[in-house]
Amino acid sequence: MELAVLNQKGEDTGRKVQLSDEIFGIEPNDNAIYLDVKQYLANQRQGTHKSKERNEVAGSTKKIKKQKGTGTARAGSLKSPVFRGGGRVFGPKPRNYSFKLNKKVKQLARKSALAYKVKDNSLSILENISFDAPKTKAYLALLNGLALSDKKTLLVLPEDNKNVYLSSRNIPKAKVVTVNDVNTYSLLNADHLVLCEGSVSKLETILSK
Repeated sequence: MELAVLNQKGEDTGRKVQLSDEIFGIEPNDNAIYLDVKQYLANQRQGTHKSKERNEVAGSTKKIKKQKGTGTARAGSLKSPVFRGGGRVFGPKPRNYSFKLNKKVKQLARKSALAYKVKDNSLSILENISFDAPKTKAYLALLNGLALSDKKTLLVLPEDNKNVYLSSRNIPKAKVVTVNDVNTYSLLNADHLVLCEGSVSKLETILSK
């Protein structure tokens, strides 16, 4: 499959990029995508939630009333979960939500996400770009040229470019990553994927291992 390479104004440069069918043309695997996104979101969780159980609540353990003859239910400590201010039953405890996922499953998930972008015509190839200085206006001009100013975009660079990254950072719907940082969640979360010309071969190398 071939895609035209666009310049920063959205014009065809006349060059074409050949996309590997083994990566961009596979039948997407929804289960692999689900597992990879689930792992990504699980890893974002801090897991620091905590509530006090009855043995951790500060207070007296003295029996609050006699056992019988009051006409109400028997009660011991004020720290009982049935009382206001008492401990919580089976409350959340600090835990680690991360889980292991096989490397090949993660790789299949990224390939599937890329295949969906191709199927939905949500993939563009951009010539390699570089800014002289961090300028939000310059990045907005790039998005306007590509007619993507109103869409959530993901730009994939072949290598770190601080000026391009800083130029995009103040735009809510724009995200810039390098080839090595591409993940399934980011691909699916973006309405449109923009690959720099130099990042295509690197991405194919990473996903063909």
